[in-house]
Amino acid sequence: MSDAAAHPEAPVAGSPADVAALKAAADASVAAAAADLIRLSETLHANPETAWQEHRAAAWVGEALAAAGFRVTPAYLGLGTALLAETGSGPTVIGIMAEYDALPGLGHACGHNLIAASAVGAGLALAPLADELGLTVRVYGTPAEEGGGGKIELIEAGAFRDLDLAMMVHPAPVDVAEARPFAVSHSHVAYDGVSAHAAAYPDQGVNANDAFLVAQVAIGLLRQQLPADTRVHGVQTVGGHAPNAIPDRTEGRWYVRANSLAELEILEERVNRCFEAGALASGATLSITPESKPYSEFRTDERALAFYRANALARGRVFADAEVAGRMNRASTDMGNVSQLVPAIHPYIGVDSLPYGNHQKEFAAACVGPVAEKALLDAAVLMAWTAIDVVAANPQAADAAQSTKIKETAA
Repeated sequence: MSDAAAHPEAPVAGSPADVAALKAAADASVAAAAADLIRLSETLHANPETAWQEHRAAAWVGEALAAAGFRVTPAYLGLGTALLAETGSGPTVIGIMAEYDALPGLGHACGHNLIAASAVGAGLALAPLADELGLTVRVYGTPAEEGGGGKIELIEAGAFRDLDLAMMVHPAPVDVAEARPFAVSHSHVAYDGVSAHAAAYPDQGVNANDAFLVAQVAIGLLRQQLPADTRVHGVQTVGGHAPNAIPDRTEGRWYVRANSLAELEILEERVNRCFEAGALASGATLSITPESKPYSEFRTDERALAFYRANALARGRVFADAEVAGRMNRASTDMGNVSQLVPAIHPYIGVDSLPYGNHQKEFAAACVGPVAEKALLDAAVLMAWTAIDVVAANPQAADAAQSTKIKETAA
């Protein structure tokens, strides 16, 4: 007699009834933790920390997971504000990304407080099911998404490579299933000139601010010749100190975006020539320093995304039409680099903020309150449901989970 026949009470992994029961259990876990998850989101929102400074955020996320029995590693792989929280020991490894950095001057105007809280919620939903599903569940605290490339640093330190699925859900004005972010480079640009009295000795100065002005005019003219699906933008952060002193130092931060890393390399070279023109025209010395390694375009795992989409519709979420989705879906993320290594999804979940969008103060305000809370809890459930579907649809994973359950029953 087979083990399965000897233990008929063991459910068949992947059967519709089994999957429905597992999803109901995940939903119940999130509902039970709802008050704590909302409190975590609100705490993060009220205490924004920018890239690489997310010490309290990382601690709060780690504490929430440790309280649920996760094995938590702070300062993961040497990054002070990264963490790894893990539970289960099954052969299918699910990675859930928690971002928690805020924007300078805008706070959580990209909703990373919701990303972190929903990642914790998905982890809490999957943890009690890990053994039954044959899962290892990992929640990664990934710092410095807003320009610092925290996930890239983690990749280079060895993270993520054994994941069967990596996922996160990002707040947006509306729901969009498939992420289509740009590849992007982030650069610090500086010109060094020579200071002089602007009235008495102007001929002795080398105006570093003129260098930036020439470069920005050149970039503005270049935009006319660029493909429509590229972006070049930035800010000057240092422009001089006094109107009667020729500026001897100017600085700025500039982003260049294209559809792929290959296209980005070509575009970035053209933009850099504009900065070189500023140096040539003014006599100032130019330095361009990458602020992080480039973020890659996103490669979506279509099967996992189909599960997410079906689950979202079943949950009552409504996806935006193509025109609205296309406008708001062209940001960039270091999750793109993760997607080049392992299967990944990065859906957007709406907080009903239109006409305001990400990186506006009004969007930050929309990332707390009843609509945001529903988005948070839905995102947690939908990630858990998607992981369940991925396991149920994988015969090898289902067999491993079934074998584990039979052995536990026999014991």
